[in-house]
Amino acid sequence: MKHAIDGIVPVMITPFTEANAIDWGGLENLVEWYIAHRADALFAVCQSSEMQFLSLEERVELARRTVEMAKGRIPVIASGHVAESLDDQRAELRAIAETGIDGLVLVTNRLDPNRSGREAFRANLDSMLSALPSDLPLGLYECPAPYRRLLSDDEFRRCVDTGRFVVLKDVSCDLKTVRRRASMAEGSPLKVVNANAAIAFDAMKNGSMGFSGIATNFHPDLYAHLYANKERETPLIKELTVFLALAAMGEAFGYPAMAKLLHVRQGTFTSYVSRATDYDILERHWALEPLLEHIENGSSSFRNRLRDGPEMN
Repeated sequence: MKHAIDGIVPVMITPFTEANAIDWGGLENLVEWYIAHRADALFAVCQSSEMQFLSLEERVELARRTVEMAKGRIPVIASGHVAESLDDQRAELRAIAETGIDGLVLVTNRLDPNRSGREAFRANLDSMLSALPSDLPLGLYECPAPYRRLLSDDEFRRCVDTGRFVVLKDVSCDLKTVRRRASMAEGSPLKVVNANAAIAFDAMKNGSMGFSGIATNFHPDLYAHLYANKERETPLIKELTVFLALAAMGEAFGYPAMAKLLHVRQGTFTSYVSRATDYDILERHWALEPLLEHIENGSSSFRNRLRDGPEMN
């Protein structure tokens, strides 16, 4: 791999047209937006991408085009790991692996789809590893859908010991767990990257190698500033940490459609159609647009303060 998978890793949303097809022009604009806003890598074909609502052909094409659009500037990892049967999982993962991505991400709940426990997880993990290219870096994702399956310490250690994993998108939302896992992975290629905004800064200070949460679709550059200054705790950084945690609560109002609406407002693409959010977000979530305006204005304010103030490195 040319670049390590750490830092700010946006979980990419998928723009759709009003006709519910993938908007490839909008996707290209979005990739440019992430890079301009200090993304260090891109996580395509994940839950935020609505991967459970994409056909295999769409998942493969989404991964392939994201690689093309990134043009080698930053690494691209992708999952698309959604099938129930192991045979179908092997087929979909091999197809995604052939798109030119820098890393293939396995979903932990797919390695134990029937919630059978440790032995099933280990057997299925070994089966997948034997089916995938040995030279392709791998990742792990504790995706919340269809159920959140956190790795036990034994399972995590097993993955570290294979030497094949380079990143874990940690969805424990627990600072002690992030710290413990980072310690367990020390000296290995595997980087633990927290996905929870409420603990983002503290997690960075305790071993998380960046941030890969939903709010990377709002203001990844502000998280990049936190990560670059994780050894500092100035009044401005403390204020920024609070703003980011509170702004991330907006995800409860119809994500990922609400994140798409934010990008429509900013001109990244033209539609906030979502297959995962199957209702009218403006009808259900009153005053959503004023909320997005507050997030936008707050983000701009902090950008100006960080650019102009004495704390900017």
